[in-house]
Amino acid sequence: MVLTQDSTILEVLQGNPNAGEIFARFGMGCVGCAIGRGETVAQAAQAHNIPLIDLLSALGIEA
Repeated sequence: MVLTQDSTILEVLQGNPNAGEIFARFGMGCVGCAIGRGETVAQAAQAHNIPLIDLLSALGIEA
C-alpha cells in the first residue's frame, strides 16, 4: 500500500509500525482516536496545527 497525505490515520497506523510513536511526538493521540479511522493525514495535521510537510517527512511519506 502506498501511503500519501490522503491516506487515513488508520491506514498509516496499519502500514507503518512506527507511526503511533511518530504521531505521539507531534502531540497527536491518533492511536486511540475514533476520528482517525476516516481522517486523512492532511486533515489531522491541519486540525493539530502541524506543518503537513514536517509530519509527512517524519512518517516517510512523500509530499
